[in-house]
Amino acid sequence: MQRKGEAVLEAFIDALTWEEALGRIVQWGAARESRYVCICNVHSVVTTTQDIEFKMAVNNADMATPDGAPVAWVLRRRGYRAQERINGPDLMWRYLAEAERRGQTAFFYGSTDATLSKLRDALARHFPRLRIGGTYSPPFRSLTREEDEAVVKMINDSGANVVFVGLGCPKQEKWMAEHRGRVHAVMVGVGAAFDYHSGVVKRAPLWWQKNGLEWLYRLGSEPRRLFKRYAVTNTLFIVGLARQFVSGKVSLRDA
Repeated sequence: MQRKGEAVLEAFIDALTWEEALGRIVQWGAARESRYVCICNVHSVVTTTQDIEFKMAVNNADMATPDGAPVAWVLRRRGYRAQERINGPDLMWRYLAEAERRGQTAFFYGSTDATLSKLRDALARHFPRLRIGGTYSPPFRSLTREEDEAVVKMINDSGANVVFVGLGCPKQEKWMAEHRGRVHAVMVGVGAAFDYHSGVVKRAPLWWQKNGLEWLYRLGSEPRRLFKRYAVTNTLFIVGLARQFVSGKVSLRDA
């Protein structure tokens, strides 16, 4: 399949609709194809300029969606005028509704046992007929080869069509890249989606999300933890984007 999209800093981001993104995951999942999907916000695209392994993981993905209003904005300026923000929590939720309808099986890898338990309770309320193949909370340390092989076997034996990976950036993208060809399912890196949907972390109200201000809401909720990250990341994004403007790779006017 020929991908269409644009480079945002050093990350290739696909230009696509919600229906196309969801449709690909459903189709690949039905065939249990070993693929992976990256959800790329400002932090992700900036990280591609600093971490070559992460950059390779993102650019070798089967699909990389534009999470974050600034990332979608760049695609709109490059000619994809209807491009929307396609974020992890909503993509996961939309897929689960479709999976319940189609009888596909989901697996959840990442986060803590406590969060995963709350997530299962939430999913049982919202999607009572959803098939959950299993959950796994990995230790903070690296898994041994034997442990990793056991986890891969557990996922494959579960019959999972899609594996949602909630390890955070850049760990989840590297994990998915390393496991393509071994995990017989579509892997989708969804960051904090487990926390949001389990109720562990309160997500920004819909108005904030629709107006590209979800990051600001998060900053207000956890200023001490996130201030430095956002200050540095956003500055690097603006500087990097300015260089793209100068080089002519991004137009300041609407395409």
